[in-house]
Amino acid sequence: LCDPKILILDEATSSVDTHTEQEIGKAMDTLMHGRTSFVIAHRLSTIVDADLILVMDHGTIIEQGTHAELLAADGAYARLYNSQFA
Repeated sequence: LCDPKILILDEATSSVDTHTEQEIGKAMDTLMHGRTSFVIAHRLSTIVDADLILVMDHGTIIEQGTHAELLAADGAYARLYNSQFA
């Protein structure tokens, strides 16, 4: 447990303010370095730097790609991102 190879973070920043989210994000970056990490989040700021983002709707993967690829696809991820950051 002290040095896991896989890390799962489920809504790690869901109930904190923006400043605290940024501080947690810095700690998460350090913690995730060199590990396979699954980050489950509704706040897209938490996942924009992920190698691969899976977008799910009712348990089904509807889109996948990097942040830039998903924005370019102009689908569900782009709509959600724009609603959070517009």
